[in-house]
Amino acid sequence: MLRVPTSRKRKKPEEKLNLVPIMDSVFIFIFFLLMSASFLKIYEIGSPIPIVSDIPAPENKNPLALTLRIDDNLITLGRGVPTQDFKKFQRMADGQFNYQELHTTLIDLKKQFLSEDTIIFEPVGDLTYEEIVKIMDAVRVLEKTDEAIFKPNKEGIDEKIKFLFDKIIFSNLMT
Repeated sequence: MLRVPTSRKRKKPEEKLNLVPIMDSVFIFIFFLLMSASFLKIYEIGSPIPIVSDIPAPENKNPLALTLRIDDNLITLGRGVPTQDFKKFQRMADGQFNYQELHTTLIDLKKQFLSEDTIIFEPVGDLTYEEIVKIMDAVRVLEKTDEAIFKPNKEGIDEKIKFLFDKIIFSNLMT
């Protein structure tokens, strides 16, 4: 009688992959990403883009159409269509623009045009990020020390306005 060799009968145990080191490295990598993300601060300044449409714009006989043309040493506030220069703001001796005078002028305009909330920025010169943010703050924010401005709501009740011109549109981002 012939015997079958024992090596054929014996089954080899299946080799199993050791996934523990791979899982450890994945968890360490995820932990590293989560820890590094907490140190990254991202700031965003919202600004709507102009809308292109085939529908004609509604007729407004006397639009305010505020425009801020920002050069290296001069901010020109314009209004109307076509834009006519309304007021100019020079850099002061310390190199800063007179943000307070700009803010005060815009408060006076807001009192006359309560429903307006849009302003167009035309940055022409080289400006720093900080300068653009300071100009945007002067245009958008009503300080607590500013005189209160009230506007009637839908029910006819006067409500305090919280912002000056908070819809800022940059006109020439592609130039």
